Amino acid sequence: MGLVHDYIGVGFGPSNLALAIATEEFAQRNGREPSVCFIERKPAFSWHEGMLIDGSSMQISFLKDLATLRNPASRFTFISYLKACGRLEDFINLKTFYPSREEFNDYLGWAADAFAGQVHYGEEVISIEPFYSAGVCAGVEVVSRSADGQSTQRRARNLVLGIGGVAQIPAAFAGMTDPRIVHSSRYLGALDAMLGDGSRPRRVAIIGGGQSAAEIFHDLACRFPQIEASLLVRGGSLKPSDDSPFVNEIFNADFTDRIFAHSPAQRAQMLSEYRNTNYSVVDLELIEKIYHLFYQQKVRGQHPHRLLTHREVMAVAADDSGVELTLRNTLGGEPHSERFDAVILATGYRRDYHRTLLAGFADYIEGDAVDRQYRLPLRADCQAQIFLQGGCEGSHGLSDTLLSVLAMRSEELVSSMFVESPSTQVRDSLRLAAGSLS
Repeated sequence: MGLVHDYIGVGFGPSNLALAIATEEFAQRNGREPSVCFIERKPAFSWHEGMLIDGSSMQISFLKDLATLRNPASRFTFISYLKACGRLEDFINLKTFYPSREEFNDYLGWAADAFAGQVHYGEEVISIEPFYSAGVCAGVEVVSRSADGQSTQRRARNLVLGIGGVAQIPAAFAGMTDPRIVHSSRYLGALDAMLGDGSRPRRVAIIGGGQSAAEIFHDLACRFPQIEASLLVRGGSLKPSDDSPFVNEIFNADFTDRIFAHSPAQRAQMLSEYRNTNYSVVDLELIEKIYHLFYQQKVRGQHPHRLLTHREVMAVAADDSGVELTLRNTLGGEPHSERFDAVILATGYRRDYHRTLLAGFADYIEGDAVDRQYRLPLRADCQAQIFLQGGCEGSHGLSDTLLSVLAMRSEELVSSMFVESPSTQVRDSLRLAAGSLS
C-alpha cells in the first residue's frame, strides 16, 4: 500500500497552520510521531496578500493567535514571535491589542517556516477519492498537480480541508475575464494596471459595503491623486461593525457549543442577529476617516471621490474605452450607466468549494451537516474522517471563518484524529498494512 499519512491537510493558510502546531505539541506531550503533510496551491506561504494595505491593522486581538487560547506557553504565540524578533518591549510600548496586518502576516509566515518540511507548496489538488484496504474504504487518496504538470498521489486515513474562501462574483459580472475587473483579494497586485501612467485621471469603482471595500476606497482616495474613486453600496450608508464586549462573546470558543446545540432554524436566527459583527460593516474609525475625506472635499469645493448609496449593478459591458456599469437605484428610479477605467469587487467569498474537491468521494458522503467536531457524515463502512475548517458557519457560528477559534478548533481536530477515533486497534492494523510510517 505504501506510505499512509495520519492526515493530509489541503491548503496551508492559518487554519491548517494552527492544526500543524497543535499536532506537533500533541506529539511532544504524548511521545508520538504522527505522519502528516499539507498541500498548498500557492508557491509559498502567504495570507491575504492582496489586502496587506499599508497602515491597515488587525480587527482581532493578537491574543487570538495560532496557539495562545489553547496553550499560552506555546513557542508559536504572537508574543513568542515578538520575543524572537526582538520587538516585544517595543510592541508593549504601542499599547495596543491590534498589530498591523503586515506584522501579523509576518508572524504567520514565521510560524509557517517551522513546518516547511511538511508542506508541498505549488501543488493544486485535482481529485480526492477513496482508497481501499481489505475491501473497505480505509482513507483518502489525494492527487495534486504541480506547476510543471507533474501529478502526485498521496494517501491518508484522515483529510482536513482548510482551503479558505473562493471569490464571490456578483451575477452581473459572471463569466467576465476582463483584467480591469478584479476581486478585492487581488487588489494590491492589480494596482499598477489601475493606476495607468499617471497622465490622466483614472475612474475606479469599488463594489461593496464591508471592511475590504472601505479600506480599498480609502487607500485609493488618499494615496493616488490620479484616482477618482467611487464606492457603490446597496444600503443607505456605511454601517459600523459591532465589537462591543457582550456581543464579542459570540467569538469565544465556548459559544460554538451553544450555537451547535440549537436547531437549524434557531442557528439561522442567531447568525442573522449577529451578522453586523462581520458582514457588510466597517470599523468605526475607518468610517470616520472616510467621512472626514468627504467633508474636506466640501471644504475645497472639489469632489473627485463619491459614495453612491442604494446602488445595484444590473449589467456590465466592457470595451476599449472602459467598463460600463448599468446601475439601478434600489429605492426606485430609472437605471443609468457610468463608465470606469477599473472595477474592484469587494463582494466577499463563497465557502462551498469543498463540494467540488470531494466530488470523487461523493458515494461515501451522507449529507453536508457536519458534526460538532467538524466532520462530514460518512457511510458506516468508511474508516476515513473528513474535517472542514472554515466551511461550517451555519452550524458552528460566525467565528468559523475567522481567526478567533483557530487555536481551540485545532485541538478538537487533533483529539478527533488521534484520541477519540479511529480506535487504536483499527489504526494499528492499518499501520501494519501500510508498513513503517515516518
